[in-house]
Amino acid sequence: MESFGTRLKREREQRKITLDDIAVSTKIGTRFLAAIEEDRFDQLPGGIFNKGFIRAYARHLGMDENQAIADFVAATEPSLPEPQPEDAPVLAALAEAVPETQRKSRGDGGIPWGIIAIVLLVLACGFAVWGFYTRDKSPSPSVVAPGPGRPDASSLSGQKDAPRSAAESAAPKPTVATSQPISPEPEPGNRESATSTPPAQPATDAGLFHVLIKARQDSWVAITADGKQIIQDTLAAPTEQSIAARDQIVIKTGNVGALDISFNGKKLASQGDYNQVKTLTFDPNGLRR
Repeated sequence: MESFGTRLKREREQRKITLDDIAVSTKIGTRFLAAIEEDRFDQLPGGIFNKGFIRAYARHLGMDENQAIADFVAATEPSLPEPQPEDAPVLAALAEAVPETQRKSRGDGGIPWGIIAIVLLVLACGFAVWGFYTRDKSPSPSVVAPGPGRPDASSLSGQKDAPRSAAESAAPKPTVATSQPISPEPEPGNRESATSTPPAQPATDAGLFHVLIKARQDSWVAITADGKQIIQDTLAAPTEQSIAARDQIVIKTGNVGALDISFNGKKLASQGDYNQVKTLTFDPNGLRR
């Protein structure tokens, strides 16, 4: 049976397309393309980059991208071992060793335990619903209005507090002198400038940091901000991508040398060579080393 890489190579050769043509168009190194055609998947970067490489390869050849990714996943997944035929006699012997009483307790011609369990479950649900409705319909305690011969509790408390409040109102209250700093009055020449000072503007986007990416060449990128996927595709030159986050930004690229990266408006030095696969992680303090 023809392998996945051999099938891709045959499709490429039928269209008379070289690996260099695909590398120039997709910005994927020729050594990665050769590894795909030779089924050496362990030499690929791994993760989402593998599927991205297959998608770009199939797109350049005019093939079905989704079908190519599905064939790649099927080719890389480990195959499960088939059950051995000698296990069947062992299972049959174990089944014969089960006592007759246990088979009856499971419902093999004995009491229908399944029907009894369903009836008990229905009864339990009925009792639960009945208890819920009876609890909602329970009468709330009524408030008895004070009658002519029954004094109100608030009036009694007011009568008890009346002598004390009268004594407190009769006693003289001590006065506390508070000193406040007196700001000097501005001079006539400076009075206009003091009144015309605008108030400070509140800071916006507090707690966010920003990363700006500009592609000088087409580059495959996968970006997540605070665990949320932002982009996973080829970033065509000279496209710019701005990302904001509070905790973390992760940038995975297959051509880090072709990207200009800035953190909070400050441009960073080059992070690698062309066609180099690299993962960059940013936090509020900048690029993690």
